[in-house]
Amino acid sequence: MLKIWSMKAKEQAAANANGTKKKKVTAAQLRVQKDLEELEASRTWRTEFPDPNDILNFTLTIDPDEGMYKGGRFHFSFAINQNFPHDPPKVKCTQKIYHPNIDLEGNVCLNILREDWKPVLNLNAVIVGLQFLFLEPNASDPLNKDAAEDLRSNREGFKRNVRTAMGGGSVRGETLEEGAAPACAAESIGKGARGAATKKLRLAADPVVAQVGPATVTDSQ
Repeated sequence: MLKIWSMKAKEQAAANANGTKKKKVTAAQLRVQKDLEELEASRTWRTEFPDPNDILNFTLTIDPDEGMYKGGRFHFSFAINQNFPHDPPKVKCTQKIYHPNIDLEGNVCLNILREDWKPVLNLNAVIVGLQFLFLEPNASDPLNKDAAEDLRSNREGFKRNVRTAMGGGSVRGETLEEGAAPACAAESIGKGARGAATKKLRLAADPVVAQVGPATVTDSQ
């Protein structure tokens, strides 16, 4: 995918030099390409592009390898407008999941997607923030108040609810969408890789912890 966009950028430069007209590669597309090229490979997340000609709309899948959501598989849509990086990407969870910082409509409570977004931030910061939500769900200023109350009042009960929800069960009268990853995918990550990934995630998240905290959001559609 990135090779395709690199080729398109080169073709655009060549076309400009020759005075021929081709569909322009925008500044937003070039910035997204740069951000994606700088991402380091990980076994706990991956991106997919439904339309190979559209680099501004893609999906992110997160497979937490530890914490209460370990063994889950969670999908997010990214929609990036032509004003990126001045505007943040619009990110929604495409499943109905049980999480204090993600409501049942898929809205995500992440400050760097709202008031704390800055053009110097990149897609890696957003991915790290989303991973951190599954590592350390925050009940202090939630979107899903019922889930937050469960986390505050009965942590073990909250963990049981997470497992029920990930299996596609019902929690507090809401039927959740199955979010469990295939067993083979979870088992394929060795202990060493898990430890290294966790250390890296914590270190990466540390500088932006204040920005990754909960925030009141509205529907991002």
